[in-house]
Parts: sequence; C-alpha cells; structure tokens
Amino acid sequence: MSGSVETGSVLSPVTADDVDLAVRLAVGILRDAPPEGWGRRAGSLEWDCWETVEHLANDLLYYAVQLGPQSPPLDTHVPFALRQKRPDGPMVFVYAERDAGPAGLVQVLESCGALLVAMVRTTPHQVRAHHAAGVSDPEGFAALGLQETLVHMHDVAEGFGLVWTPPSSLCSRVLARLFPDAPGGADPWLTLLWATGRAELPERPRLATWRSDSTPRS
Repeated sequence: MSGSVETGSVLSPVTADDVDLAVRLAVGILRDAPPEGWGRRAGSLEWDCWETVEHLANDLLYYAVQLGPQSPPLDTHVPFALRQKRPDGPMVFVYAERDAGPAGLVQVLESCGALLVAMVRTTPHQVRAHHAAGVSDPEGFAALGLQETLVHMHDVAEGFGLVWTPPSSLCSRVLARLFPDAPGGADPWLTLLWATGRAELPERPRLATWRSDSTPRS
C-alpha cells in the first residue's frame, strides 16, 4: 500500500460502494481465519475475536437503522435495547448463533453490512440522524461503518495473526470525513490507526482517547 494524507486535499466522499468493498474484504479474510483463533483476544481490545466481529456487525446494523425512520430522532438513537453477554463484553442488540459457528457469524457480518450499504444508497443526502459523534448524514454513517470495519478488522487480524492492509483510498476518505484535523504526510492506514488510538506516528505518541466527527461537511 502506498500514498499519503495530503492536508487540504479534496477527496471524493465516502460512498456505499466503499462500505461494500470493505465488508467484502473483511469477509474474505474471516472466511480463511483459523477456527481455533476465535477465542483469542482481538489486538489491544478486551474482547475476543468472535465478540469483536459480532460488535462490528452490530455497528453496521446500528448505523443502518438510524436512517430508517421517516423522521429520524436527532437527540438520541433509535431505541433498540443494548445488552452485554458478559460484564466486559461489547454492547450488542443482535447476536450470531454460536451453533452456526464462525461461518454463521461471518454471514451475520455480511448481512449487516449489506443493510448499511442499501440504506446509504437509498436515503436522501439531506436526511440527518443522531450519532454520539455528531448528528450525521448518510455519508457520515457510511464513513462510520467504514471506520469500524477497517479498524476492528485490524484488531481481529492481530488476534488471528493475519495480515490486514486495506486500500489507501478508503483510509484517506475516512480520515477526511471523520478526522479532518488528522496530520498529513504519513501513510493513510497508519494515520487512521493513530487517529483511532491503535498506533504511533513519528513524533506523535499513541492516543489514549480519541473521537471521530460525523457531522456533515460542506
């Protein structure tokens, strides 16, 4: 992978096709993941690889449903009830059947990604809906879904000992949309990992806290 984030450059917006590509790449990696690795810790997270992929599927579905109501709420999320399977596990509202095994979990991820792709493609661009990172538009939810897919697959790949290097173009568009103040000049993938608290950059230590900005761009 090559390329850099250029400060002040104009990038095309994040699209449903970007989310579709990222999910397809993730599914391709996960289908070849070793069966014994699903219980391993996912990178620097407190969750295992199964929990992290289940969380990612929930994220994608969560972003899709925020755009679903005819008049989406702007002050809070659509009130699906969130639960934890265990005290330190992720908050989720849909679960993959354990008896279906990893192949079933990957199908759940693929299906949730497809729903977000469809909602981003069909929701008018002027629609706004609530998110903790800022009231957002369909492109913003696409960017959030793309961010979650890219960085959580990094976590999962670390747990499995696999290589995950997404396309620079996807990373650059996420940075431009959600992290407009991220430093330029470095590899976009490394910069995205830095922006989400997962890596260091030259003369920039790893972030202890971070926040994306999903508010619409002019």
